[in-house]
Amino acid sequence: MANGDSHNGRKLPHERVPPTVRSEQERQSSSEETVRRTGKPPSREIRSALLGIGIPAVVGLLAVVALVMWLGRDRQPVDIQERAPTVAERPSSQPQESAEQGAAPAAGAAEGPSGADQPSESSSATPPPAPPPTTNTVASSTPAQSTGRATSNLPGAWPRFRGPNIDNISPERVGLARSWGSGGPKKLWSVSLGQGFAGPAVLSGRVYILDYDENAKADVLRCLSLADGKQIWAQAYKVAIKANHGISRTVPAVTDKYVVTIGPKCHVLCCSTAGKTLWGIDLVKDYGTKVPPWYAGQCPLIDNGKAIIAPGGSALMIAVDCATGSVVWKTPNPRGWQMTHASIIPMKLGGQRVYVYPASGGVVGVSPSDGHLLWEFSGWHVKTAEVPSPLPIGDGRIFLCGGYGAGSMMIKASGNRVSKVFTLPQNVFGSHQQTPILYKGHIYGVGMDKQLVCLDLNGKRVWSSGHTTRFGIGPYMIAEGMIYLLDDGGTLTLAEATSTGYKQLAQAKVLDGPDAWGPMALAGGRLLCRDAFSAGTCTPWSAWM
Repeated sequence: MANGDSHNGRKLPHERVPPTVRSEQERQSSSEETVRRTGKPPSREIRSALLGIGIPAVVGLLAVVALVMWLGRDRQPVDIQERAPTVAERPSSQPQESAEQGAAPAAGAAEGPSGADQPSESSSATPPPAPPPTTNTVASSTPAQSTGRATSNLPGAWPRFRGPNIDNISPERVGLARSWGSGGPKKLWSVSLGQGFAGPAVLSGRVYILDYDENAKADVLRCLSLADGKQIWAQAYKVAIKANHGISRTVPAVTDKYVVTIGPKCHVLCCSTAGKTLWGIDLVKDYGTKVPPWYAGQCPLIDNGKAIIAPGGSALMIAVDCATGSVVWKTPNPRGWQMTHASIIPMKLGGQRVYVYPASGGVVGVSPSDGHLLWEFSGWHVKTAEVPSPLPIGDGRIFLCGGYGAGSMMIKASGNRVSKVFTLPQNVFGSHQQTPILYKGHIYGVGMDKQLVCLDLNGKRVWSSGHTTRFGIGPYMIAEGMIYLLDDGGTLTLAEATSTGYKQLAQAKVLDGPDAWGPMALAGGRLLCRDAFSAGTCTPWSAWM
């Protein structure tokens, strides 16, 4: 058999031309034949040539135009996160941030005078804001001052969230009125504020409130005269915040030397009561804190000269020396629990003093001496937003409540062990925002049905105000055996604080509203309250009417 006949005209696999290549060869032959016969390339080839030249030319032209526009644009820096700048960028005239004490201000930054503990006289407007604070900021400052009346001789104190004893009960005895008449309590003064629900702290005739100035894009710590509401000084730092059903939400902590605040985006600021910035911390930058939904609601605690904060993230809780800004101790956070809207409450459990805090994954007890984690309890958790703070009941018991279907729970801590005592469904008692009050062996609070409720210590409803007497989700407090309740629209109600039943004493419209949700304060017989856009004070007792 001859070799030429061995494949019967068939080609071996490696000799075969793939169809795609064959088609390209046929197209080339056809094109060559067309050029040979007509002297012109086919239209398909013309289109291909035009595309091959035109597309790169158009792209190049667009690139040139874009380059010209970029070179000629207004080249302002864009701060995407509005977080702390580096040490070298820190100006020194206002609250600001730095990684270490005494860092130099940025070029062009305004520098305040040295020894600026004495406020300079100026208007009550917001001072020029500085960047957000960060760890160990120490800077001179030029606080704004107005000609407010002398304040140091005014009595009374409400120096932190829930008052002097952190129980929302006023210890003062000034002879509060049990009725107001048709005109209601006398209004002494009012001020306009940025939108939010931040409550005031009061000490030595001065009112401290953390505001937000939307025009300046800055958190502003304002110090006002309790006598007339005029601004004594203010400190501000720049941070862009969009309103999300309000902005500011926290109450400052104040002593005779220091004021500590937590801003909506978790910036901690410490000032002297004279208005000088001492230090600040950006919790998001330094601890990986996750800003809670609707912004931070945790109120700071000053205890034995230390600011006690619960950042979450890399540290469950920290203690910061108010004088120096140095971190005294940190509580480890192995479970990665995050910050909630609730606040740290110090309490005695079994003869031991403990900081109790509901973090995102459960409740913890922390030693005040060294930050040691004493216990944790994961059986309590509010999914959407943990807002009310824990309420100490005595005998190691802690009452917890929440909204969003959480209801209530009583737990008991004994050493490093925590157990559940009972739970209550939401229709018995729950609370979206406010923390209830323990008074004379009973728990008072406004439940999810917006009625004022009295519970015994076993969780049984003793009485409620009824379906026709509701109060919204605003604040309430107790003074001289009476409950002051502020509803959403700014109506103030006075009722007996008694377990025998609901007994209303007086009622008056004191604020325009809306959303009068911020915690109230009572100092020297002056009741301070606010709605979403303003704050004021009235005198709810007969001697000042």
